[in-house]
Amino acid sequence: MAEKKFTVLDLLDLDLSGHDALHLKCIAGRRGLPRAITIPEINRPGLALSGFYENFARGRLQLFGRGETAYLLKLHNENKTDVLKEFFSNEIPCCVFTYNLEPTEEFRLLAEEYCVPILQTDLTSTDFSSRIIRVFSNIFAPHKTLHGVLVEVYGIGIFLNGHSGVGKSETALELVERGHRLVADDIIELRCVNGNTLLGRGANAMISHHMEIRGLGIINISKLYGVGAIRNQKEVQLIVQLEAWDSNKSYDRIGTEQNYKELLGVKVPLIEIPVKPGRNLPIIIEAAAMNERLKDMGYNSAKEFNQNVLKWIETGDAKAAFYGIDDSY
Repeated sequence: MAEKKFTVLDLLDLDLSGHDALHLKCIAGRRGLPRAITIPEINRPGLALSGFYENFARGRLQLFGRGETAYLLKLHNENKTDVLKEFFSNEIPCCVFTYNLEPTEEFRLLAEEYCVPILQTDLTSTDFSSRIIRVFSNIFAPHKTLHGVLVEVYGIGIFLNGHSGVGKSETALELVERGHRLVADDIIELRCVNGNTLLGRGANAMISHHMEIRGLGIINISKLYGVGAIRNQKEVQLIVQLEAWDSNKSYDRIGTEQNYKELLGVKVPLIEIPVKPGRNLPIIIEAAAMNERLKDMGYNSAKEFNQNVLKWIETGDAKAAFYGIDDSY
């Protein structure tokens, strides 16, 4: 099934707040609100308004700041409406006027005629540009959904993966009980932002902070443990693969070699943790999170251990310990 297109109306309907709020309203061309926005970039149309249309970025959102609006007034005073007709004939998605600036009357009439939405915001051109780029990077980011649990442990976003029934939700519940935070359970939506950051959140915001525990049913983590036990999204910095213990499989016991899993073009550190009765998975995952933080700070416990063993062998102490005092004669 084809993915739903993102329209100008969708842009207006975005529920954004704080530093992401766009403060947009439509002041003309409402019939064009269903127009699709296909390119997540903006364009300042100064050159186009002056008549230069070579390599014109017609598919982008057109941003009008003080300079462009002043030029529109100049065209109005000189009665050069043909330039504006050529501008609107290029199938542009919409125009945005910053600083609460108003277009000229000719501009409004042509927008209505060509069904091009004219939007207005009270933000400065610089603020709006940075915000809309952040919004576009999130909306148009490559994404996929996976089954698992996403938790935040000591500031590290950990994606718990594994077969159904292996204990992902129970492990996450124990981590929440120990003071860590749940992002989402069961269906996780991953988005690659800026080409190198993997953000995870619940695929459905209405149920993302609920958890299914076999034998207990559905529980609401935010109601049971408070809002401090949840967060809406988190960068995925570590993947923990939970699997049933296989006595025939050789598991990594030193950790000098780092495994990775590639998701949406981003390589994420991966560790495999075998599950069997008696293993305290939450404590192991806490240690893995703290160890990952140390690696980010430039310290690798396994590599240091390996270097210390090599130094010990080079000093000859290992040989003496192996043979013993009586065997040296």
